[in-house]
Amino acid sequence: MRERLNALRLAALEQIERAGEPARLEAVRIAYLGKKGELTAILKQMGGLPAEERPAMGQLANELRRELEEALESRAAALNAALAAARLREETIDITLPGREQELGHRHPLSIVLDEVEEIFLGMGFSVVTGPEVEWDYYNFEALNIPAGHPARDTQDTFYITERMLLRTQTSPVQMRTMEQRKPPIRVIAPGRVYRSDAVDATHSPVFHQIEGLVVDEGVTMAELKGCLEHFAKRLYGEDTRTRFRPHHFPFTEPSCEVDISCFRCGGGGCSFCKGEGWVEILGAGMVHPKVLQNGGIDPGQYSGFAFGVGLERIALFRFEIDDMRLLYENDLRFLKQF
Repeated sequence: MRERLNALRLAALEQIERAGEPARLEAVRIAYLGKKGELTAILKQMGGLPAEERPAMGQLANELRRELEEALESRAAALNAALAAARLREETIDITLPGREQELGHRHPLSIVLDEVEEIFLGMGFSVVTGPEVEWDYYNFEALNIPAGHPARDTQDTFYITERMLLRTQTSPVQMRTMEQRKPPIRVIAPGRVYRSDAVDATHSPVFHQIEGLVVDEGVTMAELKGCLEHFAKRLYGEDTRTRFRPHHFPFTEPSCEVDISCFRCGGGGCSFCKGEGWVEILGAGMVHPKVLQNGGIDPGQYSGFAFGVGLERIALFRFEIDDMRLLYENDLRFLKQF
């Protein structure tokens, strides 16, 4: 028994010393000190020894166990220290090297123009409101005096989710929700993303942005609409900008108009940008239809109002003299770095 313990001691210590990684060292521990290890197997044979030899052999076996455990612990500490030193060598940072310059981003052209528009209207006493992009047919069409059968409801123009739910085609539903939630005087703009079933080209996209404006109060007239939009155009495009109001038709306003501004490139003289007309269209507007006011819970006999809707992409293209709407969405850094 003594010879077997001595032979086991020499073999175990040699393998512990030769273990070059923690996993191998653990395997050695299990092989000798585990439940089915060699030392455990020898101890199970102690019962076959003469009674007078058992105490001495038991003491020798316990001393051997302690010696092997200490050797394993010492070797494990050495291996961990070596691994830590190697990791430090691999991950060493030379603090004398110059730092890498972090390139900062900036606002997108659409965000730049939206911030300018909001600042202009906030200065005129408007507040900014928002609404859901997934909208009910009622708010997007019916409440805005667009009855069933109207061409705007065609599934080829509108993304329907269900028969009564859709992706909003305009931000005008926000004015209906605002009239339901607030009492006059109301003075708000509602910027947001809208969706229409359009093919992508230089001037169209199935996803774009609108800014809806709404004013409701006692005695609101077309003159106030005209003054508001003239101030907006001059602040955005310069004090020399002139406006032109042309009669038009929108189901939710009466009377309605489309608003042009003098071409900022040629000053109204005519050029390729304005196609020789001297004017460029920027938005649609009009006096809120009495039926729309009534649908919003407002008495059209006491109150009147005006509304307007402008495409954010359109005024951004004009603002920066960009000729292709797709540039705003392609995330080409060569384009975006110009702003």
